[in-house]
Amino acid sequence: MKRRDFLKATMAGGSAGWIMPGQECLAKDNSDGMLHDYNAPAILKSYTSEDHRRRLENIRFCERANRSCMRKHLITSYLPAQATYNLGEYPSKERWAPNDYDEQELDRLKDHGIQIIQVFDDWNDSLRLFGGDKLSAVNPEGFRRFVEMVHRRRMKIILYVSCGFLQRTDPDFRQEWSREGDFLVLGYWNMARCSPSSPGWRAYFLPKLLNVMEEYGADGIYNDCGYLANKHHGRKAPTNDEVDAFPEADDYDGAFTDLLALIYAEVKRRGGIYKLHVNAAEQPMTHGLRVYDYLWVGEGVGNLDAMRETVKDYPPYVVPCPDMTFAKTNDPNEPFLHAIPYMQFPVLQAGRPFTGARAMIPGIAYNQDPKDFWMRICREAWEHYNAHPEGPHAYGAWDAIPGRAETRPTHRQWLKQYLPLSEEGTWAWLDIKDSDLFEAPLPSNVVASFFANRQIHLVLANYSQTPVTITTNSPGVSVSTPDNPPTKQWTINARTLEIVKL
Repeated sequence: MKRRDFLKATMAGGSAGWIMPGQECLAKDNSDGMLHDYNAPAILKSYTSEDHRRRLENIRFCERANRSCMRKHLITSYLPAQATYNLGEYPSKERWAPNDYDEQELDRLKDHGIQIIQVFDDWNDSLRLFGGDKLSAVNPEGFRRFVEMVHRRRMKIILYVSCGFLQRTDPDFRQEWSREGDFLVLGYWNMARCSPSSPGWRAYFLPKLLNVMEEYGADGIYNDCGYLANKHHGRKAPTNDEVDAFPEADDYDGAFTDLLALIYAEVKRRGGIYKLHVNAAEQPMTHGLRVYDYLWVGEGVGNLDAMRETVKDYPPYVVPCPDMTFAKTNDPNEPFLHAIPYMQFPVLQAGRPFTGARAMIPGIAYNQDPKDFWMRICREAWEHYNAHPEGPHAYGAWDAIPGRAETRPTHRQWLKQYLPLSEEGTWAWLDIKDSDLFEAPLPSNVVASFFANRQIHLVLANYSQTPVTITTNSPGVSVSTPDNPPTKQWTINARTLEIVKL
């Protein structure tokens, strides 16, 4: 049975056989040769009576010790170890195809602990250079092989789509889908923002989205929305094609919410993963309606402290990706300082080296504005890549250029510490305000969070410019120095993070 026929059969039958994020045991489905998750997570399948007792007792301890916090959450279906994968340069003179480098890089990412591979716009043929379009692969057979390579290593893969962006030069584009002047010109992109209120755009985009989910065997989608919220939009005059079906306000994007909800429901009906990016560090203005599994933040953000304060109380799960073009950091640990206390974990940028050659392809209409930062990034990447072909490499336009050798080992080190905090069935108390665990109130600019499962983990983050000492009423061991004797005294240096096992 072909994968598309299998999908139709399972949809007609209801839901059987599709992956839910967070499941961990795999079995082979002979219908398509793919590996899929069917078994329950360990907390349901293999916890012993003693495991359950320890978990419940630890939860009881934290419930009684913590009187107030910013947010409390039960962790389920959470895959924090995510990596973007640069497939190659696009635009390009030739179609990308997977090779031995990709086999080796995927092995490295599997060994690193990565759970989700995310591919960006370079997987599709948005300029129609090779007979495809923005919702089809540059190399369909090659991309199916790449998906199989990811699945063979028991990782998941999600594909870039956009529910708003379409090249204004695309032969399918219709101006009535997009409000006058609502477009983005950057690098090789000359993209209209198509309105979620346009029936014509929905009728064009949604069937193509279904085809993306059916055609390539991926485990979900990453939606780069291509939408500016009402609070930014300036209430541009609607097109004749739009229908004003929903209330629209600065704190609510009605039609956008409806479109996101429809897509989310379809992805979840297929057991897939839905990751969303709106703009910079923003969340969708939905009045609380759940429309994603993961929210990507960081694009164009220049201050990580400000981003932390913006996103710290967003509903889970937030996936920060500091945009190193704008957010200059000297300490490779800083992204983790801003993320881990709030049950977030930064993405890793990986794949093939980002050479910048995509900005130098003959015959491509590039933006000629000298202030175009994407073109500048590509030129800087190209210069560094040719001067230092041995690396260290950058792996995307959001990565540090030149690349940093310490990025991957630092990510791996913190991931090893974070995964036990975020296992299935963990209760998290984020940004504790009042707790019996501490001998005295926490100092200003110190954040403490608890994670309780079979173990209790305490996260202490010092955002001040001076060291602080915290005294706990229960002894613990630092996960970074587990051989040290237990202690109740914790000195947290300025702008650093400590994870403690109680």
